[in-house]
Amino acid sequence: MEIYIPHATIRNWAEDDRPREKLALKGRHSMSDAELLAILIGSGTRNESAVDLSKNILRLAHDNLAELSKLSITDLVRVKGIGQARALTILAAMELGRRRNESAALVRDKIKTSRDAYEIFKSTMGDRPYEEFWIILLNRANKVLKKCNISEGGISGTVVDPKKIFKISLDNHACSIILGHNHPSGVVTPSEADCRITKKLHEAGAMLEVTVLDHLIIGEDSYYSFADEGAL
Repeated sequence: MEIYIPHATIRNWAEDDRPREKLALKGRHSMSDAELLAILIGSGTRNESAVDLSKNILRLAHDNLAELSKLSITDLVRVKGIGQARALTILAAMELGRRRNESAALVRDKIKTSRDAYEIFKSTMGDRPYEEFWIILLNRANKVLKKCNISEGGISGTVVDPKKIFKISLDNHACSIILGHNHPSGVVTPSEADCRITKKLHEAGAMLEVTVLDHLIIGEDSYYSFADEGAL
């Protein structure tokens, strides 16, 4: 005979093991990813606590927050116990985290190395599931004037219009620019098309006196710099 044992809810846990109470008593650094996610979810189901639901969500993202940020509402509601409202709460939190990283990256407003440019590009498109092409506009002192989205594409490519790039550059009085696009696959090796467009834009920039300083290909945790590799 099968005996049903009711699932222990978070209310029945020791006070310092409950996510909200633990956060208040021990601080955010004591919290696991699942516990922080449980606070967003708010409550569990009849058979699973909010922490259990959070662990299910993290398993869907292979226990990787970067992968979690790529999930859509449709992906999240596949987890039993996660409806649209909870899915939207999670997406909103992930977007706030992305914007926080973006703001922190822009504080470093002078580009000295390819790593500085990488930090700006990564905060913008490092976790995108499709390709995007951006530019960073710089003044004569290599300080960031602004960054601009040039195009959005699919998983394997995006269209780059040189006229749009240099119109934006000239309109903003940029002395130089840095190109950047992401590879959703995570492989940062440039394709032949990447090499062709880099050469084309570098030559066009020289004619218009807008120097193309670099072109970065962004992966999740790595990047390729045409300038660093002597390929510019």
